[in-house]
Amino acid sequence: MDPRYARFVPTTSRKNGRERRDALLDAALQCFARRGVLETGIEDVRRAAGASPSSVYHLFGGMNDLVVGLLERTIERLYGAINAAAAQATTAEGLVHAIVTAHLDWVLANRAEARFLYQALALELAGTSRRQIERTKAKLRTPTMERLSAWTERGELPAWPPHALETVLLGPSHQACRYLLAGGAVDMDWMCRTLPSIAWRSVTPAAPSPATRPPGKRTPAFLGEHRQRR
Repeated sequence: MDPRYARFVPTTSRKNGRERRDALLDAALQCFARRGVLETGIEDVRRAAGASPSSVYHLFGGMNDLVVGLLERTIERLYGAINAAAAQATTAEGLVHAIVTAHLDWVLANRAEARFLYQALALELAGTSRRQIERTKAKLRTPTMERLSAWTERGELPAWPPHALETVLLGPSHQACRYLLAGGAVDMDWMCRTLPSIAWRSVTPAAPSPATRPPGKRTPAFLGEHRQRR
């Protein structure tokens, strides 16, 4: 529908359209959880939703559109949780812990969606679909990226691009979650207790390099200790 005319559509009709769309996405998620993304067809989703073929194709052009639609909804929910947690942080360390903890909590509470997310992102989506997903992610990540940038400007976090910071912060968490959702034996208490601290240590600003220290003759640390003992 042309967005210029959306205001002329009754609110109830728009609501019903969203509800039918969400029902199809929910059905797709159920099918993906049972059969996997690659083994699920549009007819499987239609039957699971109890929808007519015309209603399915009215809302989604095909299986690729369903996958992209569910990916966008899942990413929106994930970053909604991360953004909300990040907004409450008052220190750089608190922000790092909030981002990692929110990611872990969301995955553990929404395993079917998280499993689909990792499966679908591993697929070779068509170029336009991949760009669409990247645009969606970039938009939804903005609040957290802005929070990371603010602490970077204060010198509390390394002067890396925000997306690089996010990669370092969530890399171990993503890997642990993938392993867990694939059936691996991962201690969830260990994940939640340890990974936020590991993330913080990985971005804690290091001590100044020798090039930034005052000039002058330096005594190697081990020699200094030796002289003190003498």
